[in-house]
Formats: sequence, C-alpha cells, structure tokens
Amino acid sequence: MRRIRPVDNSDRAVSGWQAVSMSTESWVRNRWLHAFFGATMALTAVIAAFGWSPWSSRWPAYAMIAILVLAYVAYGHRGYSEPKAAAVFLPLVVVSAAVLPAIAPSTAFVQCIVFPLIWVQTERIRTGVLFSIAVGVASSIGLQVSGGPDALVSTLVIEGISIIGACAMGIWISSIADLSESRRELLDELRATQTSLAQANRNAGIASERERLAREIHDTVAQNLAGIVMLTERAQSDLASHRIDALQDRLVVLEESARAALEESRALVAAGAAGVTRDSLGGALHRLGERHTRETGTTVTVDASECALDRDAQVVLLRVAQEALSNVRTHARATAVHVELRHEAEQTTLRITDDGVGFDTGVSSAGHGLRGLRERLALAGGSCRITSGPGRGTVVTATLPTGAAPSLPSAPVLSSVPASAERSVAGVAR
Repeated sequence: MRRIRPVDNSDRAVSGWQAVSMSTESWVRNRWLHAFFGATMALTAVIAAFGWSPWSSRWPAYAMIAILVLAYVAYGHRGYSEPKAAAVFLPLVVVSAAVLPAIAPSTAFVQCIVFPLIWVQTERIRTGVLFSIAVGVASSIGLQVSGGPDALVSTLVIEGISIIGACAMGIWISSIADLSESRRELLDELRATQTSLAQANRNAGIASERERLAREIHDTVAQNLAGIVMLTERAQSDLASHRIDALQDRLVVLEESARAALEESRALVAAGAAGVTRDSLGGALHRLGERHTRETGTTVTVDASECALDRDAQVVLLRVAQEALSNVRTHARATAVHVELRHEAEQTTLRITDDGVGFDTGVSSAGHGLRGLRERLALAGGSCRITSGPGRGTVVTATLPTGAAPSLPSAPVLSSVPASAERSVAGVAR
C-alpha cells in the first residue's frame, strides 16, 4: 500500500516535544504494521535456526535479522510518514532479502514483510515497482548462492511470481489509497464550503435583521419622537402666546405620544414588531387618522372595510399608512387626507390621498422613508405606486396579494400589544 502524506513545510519547524509527540502518534497509528514486522522477524529467526543451510555457521543470518530489527526500531518505523527515513531503511531491506536466503533458503519467507514495507513506505508506484524488482533480484541471488545452479529455474519462477504478485497487489492497493485520499480532499473541501456558506448565511441574516430593525424603528419610534419634538415646539409657542387652553391640549397629546413611543419600544424589544392592531387593521387606521387630526388639525377621513389579513400583512399596510401620514405632516401642507382600504379576491389595496402641494416624483429623495416603504412592500410580495406633482397633491397606493405570506419577521400576537402602540404619528422627511 502506497503511503499518502500531505506536504506541509511547517512540519519542518516543529519543536522537539512536538516531534516526540508525532513519533508516539506514528507508533500508535501503525501498531499493527509494527506487530506484523516483529512477528515475521521472530519467525524468520526460527527458520534460520532450524531450517536447512549449506553453511556450518548461521551467524550472518542472525546478525542480519538483528540489524534489520534495530534499524526498524531506530528509524525504520518512521518511514511510513518520513521519506528520508524510508530512503535509508529500504536499501537495508533489499540487502536482507539477499543475505538471509544465501544463508538459509527457507528464510526467503522474509519477503512476506519486505514487499509490504516497500509499498507502504514509498510514495510513487514507480518507486515501489523498482524496489520490488530489486528485492526479487536480491532474493534470487541469495537463493542461487545457497542452492547452486540446479535451483536456477525454480528460483526464477518463484521470484518472478513474487515480483508480479507484489506489484499487482501494491498497485491495486495504491489506487484504492489514491481514491480514498481524493475523497478525503473532497470531503475537506465540502466541509470548508459548508462552513463558508454557514458564515455567509449568518452575515446575511445579521444584515437582514439590521435592515428590519431600521424599518421598524423608523416607522414607529422615530416618528413618535419626531412628533414629540414638533408638539413640544408648538407647546412652547402656545406658552409664549399665553394660550393656556391650547397648551393643556398639547401637553395631553404630548404625553400620549411619549407613552406610545415607550410602548412601541417595548414591543420591538419583546417581539420584534410594534404597532400591530389589537382587533383589525381598519380599527388601527381609524385611530391613526383621529390621532393625526388631533395633532395637526388636518382632517383625515378613513374608509376601511373589514378584511381577513394575516398579521404580517397588517403590519406592512399599517406602516405604509404611518409613513404616508408622516410625509403629509412634514411636507404636504394639506388641508384634507383620505385613507381608503379595499379588500378584493386577488389583492388588498391601501390608498392615501392628500390635497397638499405635491412633489416631483422624478427627483430622487435622500430620505429613508419612501425607500424603506418600497422595500417593506417588496419583501411582502406587494408593490407601491406614488402619484404626485407640484400643486396636485399626492396619492400613495400600496397593494398586497390577498393571502400572501410576507417575507417579514413575524409580528407579535395581535392581542398582546397595547392600543396606544398602534397610534404612531410624527414625521420623517421623504
């Protein structure tokens, strides 16, 4: 089996204790190979002691076995993961394949461990084939030394079969090792891709949540705070003009606006969306119109029929009405506003019409309000059309598919949000 080892230049810089740790890990990982080597060496020593030999002394065989074992313990075992150790140990293995059969022919049995060592400790198939041929040739020479010319034919047949069998087995196992390595690399790449995708999804989720919070804060808390500022300015004007009755009304509305801002903030923190009506979207629109009329003096009429909409769709349309009335307050200088909600089989339409000064829709605005309004409707699968012109008033038409589930985060349970949190007012520039 051919050794597969990833190349990493940082391995060369490991410290002493890391090297010891790696050596210990190598021993544990290849323990079965070590056991196989030890068992083969022991059996070869027995064969060398009791097998037939043409020589009167067998100490060269014992010496060769001892040298091979000591070399394996000293550095040969590292050849599974270190090319330099393998380059020094494998030539000694080839020498042993010649020396042992030359002393006792039966010790050619050592090839049982020699061929696997070659294929495990070489990195290339070509190198494994060359070493296998070298072992076969060396063993043939050793057998000829001990057996003489009469054993030439049998030696060539046996060693030829050994070389062919070793190379076939080594190439086959090496191909399996290559396939396993390729699959491991693919798995590593897949894991890296999954990790990268997960991180990208987390980043996208964070960005989406930030955008959602920006829309919610703009359409609820920010508008209430802007309204509080405007009410405070008017209260100061009333105080300066000694209009005590008007000042009292301003303070009442100011307190209600502050409470609404507080409750909407709590709703955002607790459930992720504020300002959802307790009973129906129509009721929330009526209360929103009444609040706008009280604070600005601009008459707001609401024609909102009851309709069955899911919670998220109600949030979207309520935000559209809030943004439109906020722009009327800030820019339109209108005397009347009409809010109309119509529910049909295919879609639900909300239309806000004012008789104000209007604006040029062809000129892009720097504000966040209208852009956020369009984004919110687009996420819900709806659309927004704004019709206006200088001196012609403004019509904001928002449509949502009936029964569509908006792609917005879920709003809180309808009955869990205070009514005052629904009455969002105050203006933010277009």
